[in-house]
Amino acid sequence: MDDSQTLSTFQGLAPAPPEAVSQAAPVLVFDACHTGVVLRAVLFVEVSLAAGCMFATATPWDWVARLALFTGAALPGTLVWLLVACIAKRWLARSRRWVQYGLALALGGLSGLYGCGLLAVSGLLENPPWVASLFSGVLLSSLLVVALVMRAKGRAPADTAARLSELQSRIRPHFLFNTLNSAIALVRAEPARAEALLEDLSELFRHALKDAGESVTLGEELVLARQYLDIEQVRFGERLQLEWDLDPRADGARLPPLILQPLVENAVCHGVEPSPGGAVVRISTRCKGSVVVIKVTNAVPAAQGTRGHGLALNNVRERLALLHDLQGRFQSGRKGGVYQVRMEVPL
Repeated sequence: MDDSQTLSTFQGLAPAPPEAVSQAAPVLVFDACHTGVVLRAVLFVEVSLAAGCMFATATPWDWVARLALFTGAALPGTLVWLLVACIAKRWLARSRRWVQYGLALALGGLSGLYGCGLLAVSGLLENPPWVASLFSGVLLSSLLVVALVMRAKGRAPADTAARLSELQSRIRPHFLFNTLNSAIALVRAEPARAEALLEDLSELFRHALKDAGESVTLGEELVLARQYLDIEQVRFGERLQLEWDLDPRADGARLPPLILQPLVENAVCHGVEPSPGGAVVRISTRCKGSVVVIKVTNAVPAAQGTRGHGLALNNVRERLALLHDLQGRFQSGRKGGVYQVRMEVPL
């Protein structure tokens, strides 16, 4: 995929009204509903406890005993914090930022008291440090929220770069000219197909320019990919052979916006375009329990001498990791005369 062309500008787009910006709906500033977040939060609390216990112990065995004692209090409190923050995710997303921060800190303090209460009830502590547990919970909660907020902010540059990259790829001169030439050729002979072709092109531009939010469904991404392939089908004719193997149960999986179309575009550019006899492009989705598997496969010419820079694949991999963290998997590779991209996302 060629990303070296100059990004065109559009003069006729009306800016958003100022009042629409000022009245934007609140957004979730941190998200605790990820397996990777849970693992990192537990590790962070354990490392903090281990470092803190070193200041109050004289021997390694004393340090291990004290760490085990505090882990019995801190680990349940941490898990309670994560569980409540995840359950309240939708409510938090509708609240103002200061409400979200305040609730996170208050929940941290309550979690600290909860952990201290467990030790008090079990009789492991004669004089439970209630005040210290309260402030420790607030402190650890604030540090955890800062880390989650920084992780959420990391998505914005990736999403912006992806939108610019996808807009750029769709308005490449040769793609745009080929599409318009195909439409002109069909105007008299097949006006209905010419109209459908221009509508698909318009949809591609609309999706590239609109703000789709943090994620979209797999079903929406498949519609966009099909529109792109319909355009290229007019251009390549029988050289572009499509195979769809779609599982309707997988359509509800969440993906970063504009993530599937560059994969099918890569398949066309590196599989169909350089091959005189054309190639097969296969798109498949499969629901396996709570995991959705997405595959984009294309035949590769045996004598293909040039390869892309991998910018689109790297972009997809990074954006998938930002949205799903450890629950999202991305693999790509060539075996024989076939190149395949495989993604796994939670349902």
